[in-house]
Amino acid sequence: MSEKDLLYAVKDHVGYITINREKNRNSISAQAVNLFMEYLDRAEKDDAVRVICITGAGEKAFCSGADLGNAMSAEEGGRNQTFSNYAKLLKRLAGFSKPTVARVNGYCLAGGTGFMLACDIVIAKDDAKFGTPEVNVGLFPMMIGALIFRNVLKKKAMEMVLLGEKLSAAQAQEMGLITKAVPANELDETVNKILESLAAKSPIGMKIGKQAFYDMQDMGFEEALDFLSEKLAKVAATQDVVEGITAFIEKRAPVFTGK
Repeated sequence: MSEKDLLYAVKDHVGYITINREKNRNSISAQAVNLFMEYLDRAEKDDAVRVICITGAGEKAFCSGADLGNAMSAEEGGRNQTFSNYAKLLKRLAGFSKPTVARVNGYCLAGGTGFMLACDIVIAKDDAKFGTPEVNVGLFPMMIGALIFRNVLKKKAMEMVLLGEKLSAAQAQEMGLITKAVPANELDETVNKILESLAAKSPIGMKIGKQAFYDMQDMGFEEALDFLSEKLAKVAATQDVVEGITAFIEKRAPVFTGK
């Protein structure tokens, strides 16, 4: 996979990562996983980027998963490294310091489900299809399971991974896999409004908040409250909070600087 197969662009404070293999239903390779990490690193270091949007090229697929032919033809050590790198990417994306939005423009299957679930907000076309078909070829959606079980009730999650059937966007929304399903002709408008809204908010506030929520998700109740109160104090000490409150009093839009 070359850089032309995984695109990165920045516009209006949004970093766009696009899987550009439309003829292959936007499947991904081991090389793409590494390049994906590079793009996330680039976006995180760039203060001009305040939000990330992940999508697939064309109108048929967001991501159909791994390029199985290449992945399974590798020697055992190579396969293990591929799987390990994919797990690292999911961790990187799920804990990313800036807001992430998945624009699901079609089929979202197998490894693509991992990319989608690792994002903070997921907007999908109402005719998109979802699923974890790994079981149908003798595999199992292992790493993806860590995200599925954090988004979906256990019985529905087990039904999804054991049967390997495709789900409609309506089913995905009901299960909690996606944020919202919209008609195809409203996808871009809906996603763009969300991206614009996120880009206008305090980068430092969202960074501290996202990391705090990620860190506390497995804490006990009282420990989580104590931890979050400390993080709130940290957010309250930022210059952006002063600007936000001042703008509210002056009845104007705040201009956040991320400090």
